[in-house]
Amino acid sequence: MKRMSEWPESLRSRGFEEHETVSSSYSIVALGEILWDEFPDGPRFGGAPANFACTCAELGRENTVKLMSAVGDDERGQAAAGELERHGVDITGLQVNQLPTGQVFVMVDQLGGATYRFAEHSAWDEILLSDYGVAELALCDAVCFGTLGQRMPRSSATIQALVAGAPTNSLRILDLNLRDPYTDTDVIRQSLRLCNVLKVNDEELEFLARKGLTAGAAKQQLRQLCSEYGLRCMAVTRGANGALLTNGQEVFECPAPPTEVCDTVGAGDAFTAALTLGLLGGHEFPKILSDATRAAAWVCSQPGGSPHFPDA
Repeated sequence: MKRMSEWPESLRSRGFEEHETVSSSYSIVALGEILWDEFPDGPRFGGAPANFACTCAELGRENTVKLMSAVGDDERGQAAAGELERHGVDITGLQVNQLPTGQVFVMVDQLGGATYRFAEHSAWDEILLSDYGVAELALCDAVCFGTLGQRMPRSSATIQALVAGAPTNSLRILDLNLRDPYTDTDVIRQSLRLCNVLKVNDEELEFLARKGLTAGAAKQQLRQLCSEYGLRCMAVTRGANGALLTNGQEVFECPAPPTEVCDTVGAGDAFTAALTLGLLGGHEFPKILSDATRAAAWVCSQPGGSPHFPDA
């Protein structure tokens, strides 16, 4: 694992080494897909909820972080479970079924941007609703979910039931994570109704506008979505242009730290993880946004979506 002195100077100089993990212990649950990113140079562990869980466990090590998903009874499934445990993620809620462990074939362009092609009908498409899952969600402080994990009816029903069972005062974070062709508008609407924190990227914000879910300039769209869905806050990541965060009234902006991009896989998941930890810790929005953009930049500088973070 890299030490803090090995961080890129551009990130260390902006204070990321002073990231404060929360002083209390919280229960954080991630729901959805778990898979292997198949890059041209070989496979790397991934999946947005898995990346989120790994980063939460790395940055907030006093917390209990659980991933509820499914893998196949195969080598990839065993390897995925091992990767999660190495990051400190509790895998008690990880189910095993007879479908193959998920895969996504990733192509990275010269700027580090990625495109994806997902294997069909994978283990994470059949996540079952369990008594264990219901009990854990009823006690959680934060739950994070997305729409890709809901591309099939069974997992969609399970994820929505679990999120609906979370405490009313918990963080219910929707990281939209749209991936063609899995962009069902009904699933998006249902997920928006369940969440109280929303994170999208700039392309996803444009998608919501095209579907008539919002309108106007970016800051107007943020305020509209916060008002319509009763959000505590909403964040928009904009790649090299940084990010926005709003409580529905004030809109805060933060530039992206300069970094040498290896690939962008998992950067948004790291942003969401740092956002979640900051909200749980009660930090001010400018600090939350700054920490989240630095976490995303660090992941961009590393291969794959779940790199180990330096020891603080």
